[in-house]
Amino acid sequence: MPAKLSVNLNAIAMLRNRRDLPWPDVAHLGRIALKAGASGLTVHPRPDQRHIRFSDLPVLRALIDDEFPTAEFNIEGYPTEEFLDLCEATQPEQVTLVPDDPSQATSDHGWEFAKHGDFLKGVVGRLKANGMRVSLFADGDGDEAAVLAAKATGADRIELYTGPYGGCFDDPEGARAQLDLLARTADAALKAGLGVNGGHDLTVANLPGLARRIPNLAEVSIGHGLTADALEYGMAETIRRFCRACGQTI
Repeated sequence: MPAKLSVNLNAIAMLRNRRDLPWPDVAHLGRIALKAGASGLTVHPRPDQRHIRFSDLPVLRALIDDEFPTAEFNIEGYPTEEFLDLCEATQPEQVTLVPDDPSQATSDHGWEFAKHGDFLKGVVGRLKANGMRVSLFADGDGDEAAVLAAKATGADRIELYTGPYGGCFDDPEGARAQLDLLARTADAALKAGLGVNGGHDLTVANLPGLARRIPNLAEVSIGHGLTADALEYGMAETIRRFCRACGQTI
């Protein structure tokens, strides 16, 4: 089954926040994305609310519940108490835990599972007890021991950090090498009983290669490249392009 597309709305929210005005409307563009074929919406509410605001969460939750009941809401972030409270109040279908420092511009590395395993085990248990699927951001470096440590936390999935692969947009040999590492990590995860998501710097150009190399990829979460394409093609057509790049018939 082709990977599902979850649309990360952070870049849209960042544009909105440049002015004290309600546009671009994050929920409206989320609605367009879901109507066009996206399977879900992703947000990363950072402590400083520099893009997604905490007040966006109930609005997006209501959008999915009222208009797109088969879609999923994915909230990602570092598991502070404030973040966990937001998740428990919003009840997303999936929570993706990332090891970000609050000052980081974007997620750029996976968890050190051996080091943070005990901490993550408690967080994962808390979220799953509230009915949420949990995915952990992981480096796609082929480290099987790290995958087993991720499995030991009780998480349901890992999300492969695909930034190094996306960064090889002008380096075909480098892209092939990164793709091989990602596939080795995915194979180890699937063997361990973990689902596999992917995200970061994915585009219409590099998604097909990823989907072919990891045919059991469950979901991709895409924001920056998708938003850039939407400026050229419009949101609805961009969603269709990305869904086709995932291998979906749409």
